[in-house]
Amino acid sequence: MRTTYAWNMFDLSCRKSALNTKQLVAFFLLFNLFYVGNTSAQRAQGHNFNYKDFQAKSYYFGITLGYNQSDYRIYHSKDFILNDSFSRAEAVNGPGFNLGIVSNLKIGQYFDVRFLPTLSFVERNIRYTPPGGNQVSQTRRIESVFVEMPFQVRYKSVAYHDFRLFLIAGVKYVFDVASDSRTRQAAGLVKIAPTDFQFEYGAGIQFFFPYFIFSPEFKVSQGINNVLIFNDRLEQSNILEKVMSRTFTISLHFEG
Repeated sequence: MRTTYAWNMFDLSCRKSALNTKQLVAFFLLFNLFYVGNTSAQRAQGHNFNYKDFQAKSYYFGITLGYNQSDYRIYHSKDFILNDSFSRAEAVNGPGFNLGIVSNLKIGQYFDVRFLPTLSFVERNIRYTPPGGNQVSQTRRIESVFVEMPFQVRYKSVAYHDFRLFLIAGVKYVFDVASDSRTRQAAGLVKIAPTDFQFEYGAGIQFFFPYFIFSPEFKVSQGINNVLIFNDRLEQSNILEKVMSRTFTISLHFEG
């Protein structure tokens, strides 16, 4: 029997936090760049605020582009400490990108209801580390092509100099269209369910230009249900109790 190495797990969490911090710094630097450019344009135009034109619209559409990093929250089963094959099972981040359509309906002055059907390319990995330091780890690489159906509610601040902050929250249904081919190729490997439900939360900034709204946004998506397909004949599956998805996404929305 073995105990979990808590310090290594803490170190892994710190590395992930540092990575997310770098992403957020880059994100807010991008905010500042567009804010300065937009403010200079307003001054040249004598403060002819663009947001007033968009305030008159009850709905509008657009496109969204995004970069994502995805992994799993892994919960070990009671059989984990009894097995002799693996000392650790951990999730490893993988990169991906999103392409989607934005539909936005205004509800009053400060709220929007949003529907963003998206095609998302995602990579997530589960790494199994054997006991001792001399053996090579096994990595279960899971590449997915998701059709995502997110419904969100957005709260917006008062506009100031053609920009404003916003918060979002919502839920989404996710279906992996690549799951059939992956299942055929994955005999003897841990399998992941093709569907998932997730809740989302995030924040961003709207920049109002004469012909469109540019909205950088970051959000976190957390899986609600267990996506592990249990296989009692497979040791990599037996040592896991639950596998839940999570994704960090930086999106650029262009709406008008």
